[in-house]
Amino acid sequence: MSTPLLATKLYIPPLKSSIVSRPRLIDWLNEGLVKNCKLALISASAGFGKTTLISEWITKCDREVGWLSLDEGDSEPERFISYLVAALQTVKSGIGAGLMAALQSAESLNTEALLSALLNEITTIPDDFILILDDYHLIDSPVVDQSLAFLVEHQPSQMHMVISTREDPSLPLARLRARSQMIELRASDLRFTSAEASEFLNQVMGLTLSEEDITSLETRTEGWIAGLQLAAISMHGQKDASGFIQAFTGSHRYILDYLLEEVLQRQPIEVQNFLLRTSILERMCGPLCDAVLGNQTASGQETLTYLERANLFIVSLDDERYWYRYHHLFGDLLRKRLKQSFTSEGINNLQIQASEWYEKNGLILQAFKHAVAAYDVERANRLMEDKKMPLHLPGVPTIILNWLESLPTNVLNANPALWWKQAAMMMDSYQTIGVEEKLQAAEAALAMKIPPNSEMDEWSRNLVGKIAVARAMLAATLYQSETSLLYAHRALEYLHPDNTTYRSSAIQYIGFAHYIQGDRDEADQAYNEALSLAQAAGDNEGVLLAITRLGQVHELRNQYHQAAEKYQHALQLIGEDPIPFTTVVYLGLARIYFEWNDLDTAEKYGELSFQLARLCDQVVDRLILSQLFMSQIKLIRGDVAGAANFLKQAEQNTRQWEFAARVPTIATQQVLMHLYQGNIDAAVQIAQQNDLPLLKARTLIAQGDPSAALAVLVPHRQNMEEKGWDNNLLSTMVLQALALHLEGEKDPALQVLSEALTLAEPGGFIRQFVEQGEPMRLLILDYRAWIENQSGGRIHPLRGYVDKLLAAFTTSESVLVSPTKNPQSELIEPLSQRELEVLQLICQGLSNQEICQRLFLALDTVKGHNRRIFEKLQVHRRTEAIAKARELNLI
Repeated sequence: MSTPLLATKLYIPPLKSSIVSRPRLIDWLNEGLVKNCKLALISASAGFGKTTLISEWITKCDREVGWLSLDEGDSEPERFISYLVAALQTVKSGIGAGLMAALQSAESLNTEALLSALLNEITTIPDDFILILDDYHLIDSPVVDQSLAFLVEHQPSQMHMVISTREDPSLPLARLRARSQMIELRASDLRFTSAEASEFLNQVMGLTLSEEDITSLETRTEGWIAGLQLAAISMHGQKDASGFIQAFTGSHRYILDYLLEEVLQRQPIEVQNFLLRTSILERMCGPLCDAVLGNQTASGQETLTYLERANLFIVSLDDERYWYRYHHLFGDLLRKRLKQSFTSEGINNLQIQASEWYEKNGLILQAFKHAVAAYDVERANRLMEDKKMPLHLPGVPTIILNWLESLPTNVLNANPALWWKQAAMMMDSYQTIGVEEKLQAAEAALAMKIPPNSEMDEWSRNLVGKIAVARAMLAATLYQSETSLLYAHRALEYLHPDNTTYRSSAIQYIGFAHYIQGDRDEADQAYNEALSLAQAAGDNEGVLLAITRLGQVHELRNQYHQAAEKYQHALQLIGEDPIPFTTVVYLGLARIYFEWNDLDTAEKYGELSFQLARLCDQVVDRLILSQLFMSQIKLIRGDVAGAANFLKQAEQNTRQWEFAARVPTIATQQVLMHLYQGNIDAAVQIAQQNDLPLLKARTLIAQGDPSAALAVLVPHRQNMEEKGWDNNLLSTMVLQALALHLEGEKDPALQVLSEALTLAEPGGFIRQFVEQGEPMRLLILDYRAWIENQSGGRIHPLRGYVDKLLAAFTTSESVLVSPTKNPQSELIEPLSQRELEVLQLICQGLSNQEICQRLFLALDTVKGHNRRIFEKLQVHRRTEAIAKARELNLI
C-alpha cells in the first residue's frame, strides 16, 4: 500500500574525476566534528562549490552519511519530513518507518509529536553520523523552518547536521553561535584563492592562461567558482584570452548573464535546441529527452554524456549516470530563453511529450505535473483518476487539490467531475468543511449540461453515483447511519454495473451503517460483497478496508481468532509503511490480545495505534478510541496517573469535536477508573447520568446490592439475546453470574457461569472473568468442583478452559475494577488470596476435610490457614470467624 519516494534525492552527488581539492575547508568541517557541534552551515550564493565541497569532505570522513537534495516541493511540511526520514533510513534501515504514512495531508500533521518520535528513534543509532540538507534555500515554509529548528535544538549527540544554502535559514543561528554549537562557511571562505583558481582554470578546465590573466579573472569574479567555470567554457577557442578577460566588468549578475549567453551561442545548434527543450524537465534521462525532442541526430543519453563532459552545468544524480538535472541557474536561464524562443503552444507540446513518456513508464504523478504545466485539463483529469496515482505519498493529495483550486470556475463548471474530485480529495485529506459545497457545485454544473426533459447519459449517471458515494462517506464520518445508507443505496442505483470500485465503496458504507446500527449479519454480508467487488476491481485500498471491517464484525461476534486473522491479513496488505487507516487494525489487535490477557502485546499494538492516530488527529474517532484503550491498559498496569491522563485527553477530544458517539465509551472508562480507586459514589453518579445497563449493574454490585444489579441484568440479557449481540451478551452473563454468586444463589450462578463459559471459550476470553476479581475466582472454583462431580470421571469439555482461567487469576496483573468496597480495610494484616478462599468455604459450612478436597490441599495446610485466619480476624473459633467475615463484608 506504500509508494516509494524519489530515490535520486537521497543519492550523494558523485565527485568528478578532476576537482580542486580544498583541504583548508575540509579541516574546518572536521573541526566541527571534533567539537561536537550540532550544525555546520555552508551559506553562499550560487556557484561557490558548496555541494562539491561537502561531497569531497564525506568521501574522506569515516562516518555514515544521510543525504537529502531539496527542491521547491519540499516546502510542504509532510513531504519534507518524509524525505528527511528517508535520508535517515540510508544511515539506519527502518528508522521512522512507522511514521512515514501518517503524513498524508497537511491538515493532519502534528509536527512536534512526529519529530519527537523521530528523535527518540535517532537515539537508537549506535554510531556518529552526518545528515546533509543540500539546497535548503529552496524551502519556503515557516512550518518546515520551525520543524528544522526543533530538530536541531533536540538532536542527539551522535548526529551532526550540515546545511547547504544560498541564504541563511530561519534558525536560531545567534543562539547556536553563542553556545559554540555551530560552525560556518561563508562566501568569503568558499571563494577560490589565486592558487585554487589557477589549478581550476589550467588543470581542470584545460586552459593555458598566464598568471596575470588568472589573477585578473580571479579578481573580476572575486573567486566565484561558477563565474570562473563559465568564463573558462567561453574562452575555449578564443585567440585573445587576455582581451576577453579584460572585457568583463560590472556586477556578478551582468557577468552571469553575459557568460550564459556566450555559452549558449557557442554551442552547436542541435545542442542549443536540446538544452532549451529539455529545460522543462526537473530531472532527465536519455529516453525521456528522446521523447521530448522527437527526431534528432544524437540520442538523449549521448547528449547528456557530452554535456557532462563539457562541464555544461549538468549534475549527475546517481552513480550509473542515468538521471541528471541542470544547475539551477543554468536551468533558469534556459527556461527564460525557451519562453523567448518558443510559442506557448510549442512549450505546451513539449510538456505533453514529457507527460506521455512518464505515463508510459508508470510515473503517473510526474505525468500529471507536466499535463498541468501544459494546461491540458482533460489529460490532467484522466491522470488524476489513474489507479497508479500515488495518493498515499505524502503531499500528493495536496498537489492535486492545489491544481483543482487553481482552475477557474468556468473550467470546473464545464467538467462537473472536477468539482466532485475536489470534494473527494478533501475527504481523502480528512477535510470535511466545505465538502458539501463542492458536491452541490458538481450537481449544479451537471444539471446545466443535461438538456431539459432528457435522460442522463451513462457518464452523468456515474457522476451522480460518485457524488452519492462521497455523501455516504461524509455521513459515515459523522456516524449518521441513516443518511449514509440513503446515499449509499442511491449510489448503487446510479453507478454503472461495471464501476466495481465505486460500487464496492458504496457497499462498504452500507456495511458500516449496519455495523453502527448493531445489525451484524447485514454488515457482514455487505462487507463480504464489497470485498469481492474490490478484489475484482484490483482495488487494494477497498480490499484492505473490507478485510478490516470484517475483522471488527468477528470481534462483535466473539470470534476473536478469526478477527485476529483478518487484522494480520490487513497488516500484510499494508506493508512496512503504515497508512493512517492502520491505526484501526492496530487497535483491533490490541483489544484482542488484551482479552487474551497478553498484556505486553496488547500494549504494543495500543501504543502503535495511539502514535499513528495522534499524527492524524483530525480522524478524531480513532484518536479517542486509542486514548481510551491506553487508559485501560495503564490502569491494568497500576499506572493510575497515566490512565487518568489518557482518559482526560479522550474527554477533551470528545467535547472539542462534539463527538456524541463516544460519550458512552468515555462514561464506561470513567466508571471503571472510579471503581478501581474505590470511589464508588463517583462511579454511581456517572452511571446514573448514562442509560447504560452494564454500568448500572457494575456500580450496584460495587455497592453490595447484587439483587438490584440482577433486576437490571436479567431484562438486559433478554434484550441482547433478541438482538443477537454476542459481545454484549457475554459481558451481561458474566456480571449476572457474579451477582447471583454474591446473592448466595449458588446453583443459578453456576448455571449462568456455565452458559457464559460456553459462549466465551471459542474466542479464548480471559479478561472478561479475571477483571471481576476474587469473587469470580471463587465462583469458577465452585464451577470446577461442580463439573468434576457432574462428569463422572470423564474430562469435561470446559475443564481445560476453566483451569486456564484460574491460572490467569494467579498470574494476572491488577484487575480493572474492584467489584465491592474493600472488605479488608479494617484489618491490621489483610488476608491472602488463599486465606480468603478458605474463609469463604468455612462460611459455606464445609469441614476441614471437605476444604482439603475442594482446594486439593493437605489437612495440615488447611489447619494452618485456619490458624492464620483466626489470628488476623482476632477470633478463636469458626462461628466467630463467620460473624467477623460478614461484619467486614468478606463474604
